[in-house]
Amino acid sequence: MKVNFLDLKAQYLSIKAEIDEAILAVLNKSAFAAGPFVKSFETNFAQRQGAKFCVGVNNGTAALHAAMMALNIGPGDEVIVPANTFFATPEAVSLSGATPVFVDCESRYYNIDPNKIEGAITKKTRAIIAVHLYGQPAQADEVKKISDKHGLLLIEDCAQSHLAELNGRPTGTFGVCGCFSFYPGKNLGAYGEGGAVITNDETLYNKLMMIRDHGSAKKYYHDLIGHNYRLEGLQGAILDVKLRHLDAWTETRRRNADAYRRELAECSEIVVPEEMAGAKHVYHLFVIRSKQRDALQKYLQENEVYTGIHYPIPCHLQKAYASLNYARGAFPVSEAYADEILSLPMSEMLKEEEIAFTAKTIKAFFAK
Repeated sequence: MKVNFLDLKAQYLSIKAEIDEAILAVLNKSAFAAGPFVKSFETNFAQRQGAKFCVGVNNGTAALHAAMMALNIGPGDEVIVPANTFFATPEAVSLSGATPVFVDCESRYYNIDPNKIEGAITKKTRAIIAVHLYGQPAQADEVKKISDKHGLLLIEDCAQSHLAELNGRPTGTFGVCGCFSFYPGKNLGAYGEGGAVITNDETLYNKLMMIRDHGSAKKYYHDLIGHNYRLEGLQGAILDVKLRHLDAWTETRRRNADAYRRELAECSEIVVPEEMAGAKHVYHLFVIRSKQRDALQKYLQENEVYTGIHYPIPCHLQKAYASLNYARGAFPVSEAYADEILSLPMSEMLKEEEIAFTAKTIKAFFAK
């Protein structure tokens, strides 16, 4: 049996009529750059995520960068970020001219460790970015207490946490803003690139709207330096359709995660993901750990089970950040897990028999 890591074609075919109708509507209206289809999606996504405002942008990195710009974070500032995240998180800090300051992840849930944040705060610190990695909410309530105590901004990187919640509160609403990615493989994915920033701050919203359109609130009148970060009309229309299915897809992912846990319950050689108390994990990724990760991945591929590694090199050890002089051993949890983590196939299209086959193949590897 072949088990794909992700099957975007199967997802498209499941909603083909709706998607095709939405694309045709954009073509007939020729509303290709921002426009009414993007506005409709922004309204619906903000409502679903529990926020007052949403600004659609052209990718998740742009969402983070636009947030930095709108919050006046720049040269001379420091922003605390987790070492265990995708490179775009610290990259957006660097693009703004500020310096990322890394903090290790906690050992059970892989997100930023709140107990290690205060030790990284200096007089230059302006903000903390809490990343809700793999679909599991970070301890955003605890991070918010720290940010409030020190007069810092809390920014949420929600690129992998669409519809995730902590104690009934959606991710993206704990801090001043939440930044989302709609890369095709995300739980809510565009047919290309896409992103958004949600916020309850109207002043910040208005500034973000200008930043995404060359610093302009009125055509050809530019109040500040911005970027061309507009979300395309086609992507807005596609995302609006897919948003209608996201609740059901999310519950399917959660059931799939439970199925993996049942199938792998007696496999002591791996560690399956835990769901934090009070958290609604949306399982963008189902990440296990194994001391024999590389050999296991190779064996799974030989048996046509395709997996991923998110992420093999912690951000502080990336060549791009060599100038920050972080040494190996600086963040031991993130570094140890980078050698052990393996993302199993996970999507709303994944079938029970595919989960069972994947688990059977994993157990067969360890039985050898």
